[in-house]
Amino acid sequence: MVLAWRAVRIVDDEMRAYYDRRAREYDDWWHSTGLFEERDRPGWAEETAELVAVLAGLPPAHVLDVACGTGFLTRHLRGEVVAIDQSAEMVRVAAARMPHARVLRADAVPLPFADGTFDRLVTGHFYGHLLPEERRAFLAEARRVADGIVVVDSALRPGVPGEAWQERILDDGSRHRVFKRYLSGAGLVEELGGGEVLHEGGWFVVVAA
Repeated sequence: MVLAWRAVRIVDDEMRAYYDRRAREYDDWWHSTGLFEERDRPGWAEETAELVAVLAGLPPAHVLDVACGTGFLTRHLRGEVVAIDQSAEMVRVAAARMPHARVLRADAVPLPFADGTFDRLVTGHFYGHLLPEERRAFLAEARRVADGIVVVDSALRPGVPGEAWQERILDDGSRHRVFKRYLSGAGLVEELGGGEVLHEGGWFVVVAA
């Protein structure tokens, strides 16, 4: 079964292109700047700090961060860190931010690493973009290369659909269609086949499996 998953290429070309174009403005989302400056996100900055503390508090390990983006969260992971992203522009930004880490351009499925290479695989705001078959393929690869998995994603909150195709607009005015899910701690634990909720707030959820 693992061999079958390893033949799958997940995430469509449109979404891949969107994240490559978004790389230079991606951190506006974290810092509430740019297009996010006027959004009403009560407690966002405080919970972002809590999220960073959760990840920084993980024991040092040989860690793989999948879909690392700009490395905003990755830089707080302790140990020997390898970070990958499918976007060349995201990799460029992350590598400049994290000279201590090995940053590579690579796909999440298949992962270009041998079985059991890592102690822990971390992924932030990637799992929630995957369709059902893509989730199964990704988790199979994650379990193949790492002993443990930590998933960071957007928390399910009142008034927001659990999943939807969203239209995203970038600074240049371009519009992009992106699949997005919002997850509860209990729901994510169930999907991962067990685990521990490390954080669940109004904006973020973190589960270790």
